[in-house]
Amino acid sequence: MDAVGVVEGEARELIRVRGEKIDITVLVPAHNEEETIGQTIESLLAQTRLPDRIVIIANGCTDHTVDVAKKYPVIVMDLPRLKHRKSEAMNRGWNLYGRDSDLVVSMDADTVLVPNAIEDWEKESWKRLFGGSTSKFTIRQPGLWCRLQKSEYAYNIQQGLNQGWTNVLAGAGSAFSGTALREIAARDDREGPWSYESAVEDYELTYRLREAGYKTYVSTTIRAYTDGMKNLKSLWGQRMKWQAGTLQDLLRFGVNRLTIRDWLSQMLNLLGPTIRALWVMVISLALYLDSLTLAWWGLLVPLLFVAINLKTAVRVPYKDKWDILLVVFIVPIELLACVRGGWILASWGEIIRKKITRKDRDLWAAQYKAEGVG
Repeated sequence: MDAVGVVEGEARELIRVRGEKIDITVLVPAHNEEETIGQTIESLLAQTRLPDRIVIIANGCTDHTVDVAKKYPVIVMDLPRLKHRKSEAMNRGWNLYGRDSDLVVSMDADTVLVPNAIEDWEKESWKRLFGGSTSKFTIRQPGLWCRLQKSEYAYNIQQGLNQGWTNVLAGAGSAFSGTALREIAARDDREGPWSYESAVEDYELTYRLREAGYKTYVSTTIRAYTDGMKNLKSLWGQRMKWQAGTLQDLLRFGVNRLTIRDWLSQMLNLLGPTIRALWVMVISLALYLDSLTLAWWGLLVPLLFVAINLKTAVRVPYKDKWDILLVVFIVPIELLACVRGGWILASWGEIIRKKITRKDRDLWAAQYKAEGVG
């Protein structure tokens, strides 16, 4: 990061300590979110520290999202279907309303923030070299797949809290330093902070912030409630976009001090399903050869996974007996692990296909199709 950026950031921190009110803009991109946009806006209007402006960026909506949003005291941008979808919507909203803000909050139109969110993000933004802070996400919907995602979110959040930083400031509910965003937007490869080259714009932006020397955190006090994928088809579509998009970015960034953990995570994500497959193969072979004998060491692998998952389950917010039983029964958690291995392998296949054919696949369109969104 250049010296000017550091000096400006430090100067702003000193101003804030003196008590001067900072300017906060909330950007909410939305595509056909008429059922949830109201509760998202209401959670922002119920904040203990109200933002200076709330901008709803309706991107090619064909439902009543715009009509619902206009019932509230917010700015509504009614845009046509944008070529670069969410990234372009965010850049347009930022360029018009957030460029001069001290703090910019990004939210999805199906996310609800706790009332202390904006106030606590304002306090967090005083940290030295603050780049951004993301919420502790959770899902309150019932159903098997939503419960499994809730457990997965809890595990990832705890990892970020333990290590003291995060590699993804999720756009579904995060706050960004205005100074940092202006620095990233000044790059020659973009029209604003968010890149059009990446299918996972949140990961790409977080990487650029860290590359510029800024710190990115998981907030210890801010929770956000978001919708989960309700079935396997929609979950697969979402995670294929996330996984394939992350791989594309990693290949572009290369192996360095900022990506080494992400590359190791990719390898570990493949190792888990591999260990499970080998265990099943050994047991199956023993049964086939009629040589299976019960031994305590044969239970080590499943017991190890139960112990790891149980440790995560007890930390899941709003947990109930079904969340614990999912872990103890082990089959549902192992099912998700196998499916995860499937989309990881499929995403590598997508990368290889792209290299061979030199044709991009619209991962956003694939996710929308899986979710049944127009």
